[in-house]
Amino acid sequence: MTIALYARRKRWPLDEVVVRLRHSRVHGEDCADCETKAGMLDVIEREISLKGKLSEEQRAQLRDIADRCPVHRTLTSEIKIRTRLM
Repeated sequence: MTIALYARRKRWPLDEVVVRLRHSRVHGEDCADCETKAGMLDVIEREISLKGKLSEEQRAQLRDIADRCPVHRTLTSEIKIRTRLM
């Protein structure tokens, strides 16, 4: 949604955005590019398909915008869950 809104605001010829996600859990020690090496880690693989007559520069910028969307930022930040029984 963030990609489409950005492209619309810029009036870029983006016709469709398709995002595919895969989730898996891996041992930290098996993840070469992960900071955490202990325990299990969640890994989300994301594929973004952009349809439209976009330049390579526009495609690259939209890929960067995907990393700045609120959901991506939430998932890549430290998350604390505080539970209170009522």
